[in-house]
Amino acid sequence: MTAMILLFGFLFGAILQYAKLNKYNVISGLALRENFAVPKAIAVAIGVGAILLNIEIGLGMASYHVKPFVLGGIILGGLLFGVGMAILGYCPGTLAISFGEGSVDALVGILGGLVGGVVYTLLLPSISGILGPNLGAISLNSLAGDGALFYILLFIVGAAFVAAAFLLNRSEKTKDNRWLYAGIALAILDVIVFGGFATNRPIGASTTFPYVADVLTGVTDNGYFAKIQKPGNWELIFLTGAFLAGLIISLIKKDFKITTVHSNWEKYKGSSVINRVIWAFIGGFILILGARMAGGCTSGHILSGGMQVAVSSLVFAVFVFVGLLVTGKLFYKK
Repeated sequence: MTAMILLFGFLFGAILQYAKLNKYNVISGLALRENFAVPKAIAVAIGVGAILLNIEIGLGMASYHVKPFVLGGIILGGLLFGVGMAILGYCPGTLAISFGEGSVDALVGILGGLVGGVVYTLLLPSISGILGPNLGAISLNSLAGDGALFYILLFIVGAAFVAAAFLLNRSEKTKDNRWLYAGIALAILDVIVFGGFATNRPIGASTTFPYVADVLTGVTDNGYFAKIQKPGNWELIFLTGAFLAGLIISLIKKDFKITTVHSNWEKYKGSSVINRVIWAFIGGFILILGARMAGGCTSGHILSGGMQVAVSSLVFAVFVFVGLLVTGKLFYKK
């Protein structure tokens, strides 16, 4: 099983690396509304994946893993996640890939995320009140049932996401279609991972951070660690595979490079390594704190949850992009 998870992580990393969706310049470019490769790929992955996954579940080959709609956590966590994503320029999953490629700021972001993970574990008992109320696991399937109406709506939703990606691409006027191929590949990979014949769970990344941080600091005698221990271990192996993809592929392609300050950061924030390191740590801290409040991240919530047409995941995505775009406008000034 470990080898299978490692392979899935490697494929995940290779797909994102192929389309450069893990790059700081691409994700910060989204915050600046200059690069839409990430939302285009995610929209295609959700649109294609929603249809394939729900058919797979309908055939009894997989199960739903819908995240509960914890209102306060989804809203506040989504906003914080977007803020952290804009400042850091990475998601929890892309941190591992870019670190493998030699990005020092990604390593610093990982360290900030580990601190954010253990801080969340310690704070959870005192902030649990602001994370609710828990409205339950709501999805298109739970609302429409298993009948013909559900599948009609499913195909409409799936087609709408794919259409949105192409409309966004038209406005961007780019001839690079790697986002499209990556989106389809991510959908297929997640459908395979969901399968009962594979791991019977969705792709995810952010639980790794509190899991590893709690183990390293000994903060394990609590209910939260007991809850995240199993998924955290799975995601650690998965991200190890993603890291290996970043490292091995960049070495083969001869573009492995130790980098701390990327061109987009230098353009808006200057060339100071210390400044970039400080903000990367802060961004990583905020990113994981927000992810844990919401119960997931870009891969576990937006991608995997979107493919399940989960209300919590779609609402989370909205607030992530609000936090991301507002922060991009305020934080990145020449």
